[in-house]
Amino acid sequence: MAIDTGGDYGPLAHNTVVDYLDALERLMVIENQPAWSPHLRSRTPLRHSMKRHFVDPSLAVAAIGAASDRLVRDLSALSLLFESLVVRDLRVFAQPLDGEVFHYRDKSGLEVEAIVQLRDSRWGAFEVKLGAARIDEAAKSLLKFASKIDCELTGQPSVLGVITPSGYGYVRPDGVAVIPMTALGP
Repeated sequence: MAIDTGGDYGPLAHNTVVDYLDALERLMVIENQPAWSPHLRSRTPLRHSMKRHFVDPSLAVAAIGAASDRLVRDLSALSLLFESLVVRDLRVFAQPLDGEVFHYRDKSGLEVEAIVQLRDSRWGAFEVKLGAARIDEAAKSLLKFASKIDCELTGQPSVLGVITPSGYGYVRPDGVAVIPMTALGP
């Protein structure tokens, strides 16, 4: 992160980045999404770094001055904003259930964008995809992830789901749910 934000003068000092992130977190502008640890002695080597999201992705849009036509032309940026929006909503829905939202990344490069875990040990894993064309890829990734988890220790996932911006909700033949974001809300 320090390299990306330094500009023409070189990377920012590590302490400066830490201070900025700490200030943004205290001001409740960003929230950390911790890494999920399926159990204390996982057989899969995990990466434990946090992901950071704006508490409201519209703050990021305003900060970069992006109009809707510019975002539509840059689907990579729009996809990251959509992921932040979904993570925000999952947090809102998980909190009354005493749940938390994590992410998963192992050393093989396998990632899951959101894992909701409740205090009673129930959990579900979600991929967030901007377009329907990526649903098959996301479902395959979730199934690969689930096969790596020792469910004897963690319990079976309550749901494996791909969250999309719109469309119909359904359960695929492989058991992965496709969930339009509009179905998340009350």
